[in-house]
Amino acid sequence: MRWAVLYARSRAVPASLAALVVSMAVLWSLARDSWSLTPVSLALTVAVAVPAIGLSGQDADLDRTAAIRWRPRRGLHLLLIGGLAFGAALLPRLWETERVPVEIIARNAGGLLGLVGIAAMLFGGAYGWTLPLLAFAVAFFTPPGTDTGTLVATWLLQPADVAAATWTAVVLAVAGFGTYAVFGGRR
Repeated sequence: MRWAVLYARSRAVPASLAALVVSMAVLWSLARDSWSLTPVSLALTVAVAVPAIGLSGQDADLDRTAAIRWRPRRGLHLLLIGGLAFGAALLPRLWETERVPVEIIARNAGGLLGLVGIAAMLFGGAYGWTLPLLAFAVAFFTPPGTDTGTLVATWLLQPADVAAATWTAVVLAVAGFGTYAVFGGRR
């Protein structure tokens, strides 16, 4: 159990949780009149991006030479971030009348989690937030359309029955989880 406490402290988990609570409270208060797909996707993006800063420790060489198996711990870390994000986006369903389907929340959480893993592997854990934020910006500012490229680019804001959005999220989730669990954050 001691390793979990040390791991959490080295990954800035307490600070990330505090920032997550504050950012979710602000988003919930701003979107209290309409908890539609866009605010839910923004909340998921924030809920995945904020704790992503802790996906690598302060000393990459120490992490790589440690006598413990990192792959399960990195995978568990990503899954915990995904669970927190899913819960943060799902919680307003308790009091909101306009409810975004759970399938969309799960799809978007998985895809954003994959983007966090890819960003941490490419740029380092401190920059794990970059690709989820970019994906939200692209989805938000891309004009609506029905061609496959537009559906893939705007997968975060698509309804549950759009296959291109679902497959995009699945591919991102599998690729991001696999690459981060195997390779970890960039030095």
